[in-house]
Amino acid sequence: MNILLAEDDLRLARAVKRVFEEESHRVKLVGDGRAAYDTARGAEFDVMILDVMLPEMDGFEVCKRLRTDGTHTPVLMLTARTDVQDRVKGLDSGADDYMVKPFAVAELLARVRALGRRGAMSNGGTKLRAGDLTLDISRHSAIRNGHEIELTVKEFQLLELLLRHQGQVLTRAQILDHVWQYDRDFASNVVDIYVHYLRNKVDKGFKTQLIHTVRGVGYTLKP
Repeated sequence: MNILLAEDDLRLARAVKRVFEEESHRVKLVGDGRAAYDTARGAEFDVMILDVMLPEMDGFEVCKRLRTDGTHTPVLMLTARTDVQDRVKGLDSGADDYMVKPFAVAELLARVRALGRRGAMSNGGTKLRAGDLTLDISRHSAIRNGHEIELTVKEFQLLELLLRHQGQVLTRAQILDHVWQYDRDFASNVVDIYVHYLRNKVDKGFKTQLIHTVRGVGYTLKP
């Protein structure tokens, strides 16, 4: 994989870079947020690892700007902060995963591999359809019956997951693993909340409901 690593702790950055290179990954190392933003916009990466407390521009802002620009490369945030609100802020800024320092190198490698696989899967099809709903992965747009639907990063990822598994019932645990990839005890009702958000945007006002609840199990999407 081609990895962008933004970390201002030079000792930690070099150690992490060496570990990934020993696993045959290519790593571009930068030491501040501005460089991370400019580098990410100018090259293709499979995964980006952003430290939160970067000089020039913090990791939250880097991720948020990249998502606004239309960059959907999976992002893993690294931070020394353990506060739940910081984790929420990182995920809401568009990050796909979040790790608190100090961390086990083996876990970091595993999480990055998982993000790389998911990024590859997301690029596997340009457009996904169900009835009159079309999700364009490359343009990051959703259209139903000719009307464009504005979605947040997480709403888009949730809808993509449901579309890729049309007719299949996905448990809340499966959705957490694919869309959020963090400790399930952190926000056990986050899936229900986001499904509610998504329904209001995708199904509200339409005769045919696409997103269905399977009581006691999870959710499914079918025309």
